[in-house]
Amino acid sequence: MRRASHRGAALLAAMLTVSLVATFAAAAMWQQWRSIEVEAADRTRVQAEWILQGALDWARLILREDRNGADHLAEPWAVPLQEARLSTFLAADQGSNADTGESDNVFLSGQISDVQAKLNLGILVRAGVDQPEPLAAFRRLFDILQLPQQELTRMAENLRFASDINLENRSGGRASLPPVRLEQLTWLGLSPESVAALQPHVVILPPGNSSVTTVNLNTASPEVIYAVIPGIGLADAQRLVAQRERQFFKATREVLPLLPANTRLEESLVSIDSHYFEVRGRLRLEDVVIEERSIVSRFGQDVKTLQRERGAGETLSTTPTTR
Repeated sequence: MRRASHRGAALLAAMLTVSLVATFAAAAMWQQWRSIEVEAADRTRVQAEWILQGALDWARLILREDRNGADHLAEPWAVPLQEARLSTFLAADQGSNADTGESDNVFLSGQISDVQAKLNLGILVRAGVDQPEPLAAFRRLFDILQLPQQELTRMAENLRFASDINLENRSGGRASLPPVRLEQLTWLGLSPESVAALQPHVVILPPGNSSVTTVNLNTASPEVIYAVIPGIGLADAQRLVAQRERQFFKATREVLPLLPANTRLEESLVSIDSHYFEVRGRLRLEDVVIEERSIVSRFGQDVKTLQRERGAGETLSTTPTTR
């Protein structure tokens, strides 16, 4: 009896030992797997940053080379980059010694668009004071989009308080932070439906870059052109767009013969060149998709990155920068 109990105790101890060893081995394997996954994710992030930074630098180079004359949609910067394997870009670089093996699974696409094809919200209010011409342009835009004018009035009022540089003039509880993205216009009193309708036609430039922006008549939509040129109809704006597709405008005066008599162009609102552009890059690595949106300014040969947003898919986080 005593031997049987000793055998049972020994067997139980052996089973406990095996269980403990198996538990420790599983924990060690999990820790190793987790370390490998973290290292792989960190490597993917670093590679994505490197590739997207290279794409942004390439976009800045294209804009720097195209710094003279009117800006229009037939220029090289306006041609989108369709999704292509990264290895095709490396193979095209004859001086590159990079291994293209892993790059066969990496896909890159992107696009440069003209920020000044849209109405900049930053010109609506300056130092806490409404600007009459921009406000009238926004009223016409709200009218053509069939949006409530009272929302524009509320937005302008809240934006005036948010942009007032004299903090003592702000009423308690009425001041709000200036928006940096269009989605944040709901802070100023716009409904989500109105924000969605404005999305293709309105932009918010980073702070400090808003006071002198005009709308480029070579790239703007008919709705925006209708908004910035008083006294015309939407059909006039559409005729202007059709004409520029055949021949872009080299000067604002070339627009006048296409518009009704006595039409006046506000020089503070319209132009035929641009200084601000949006650069979008999209990187696809197997099941991982990373997108980046950057705002760049171009004055002569000086092309700077003002803002960068990066995220997975459509989730972007804003990072102001100057480069």
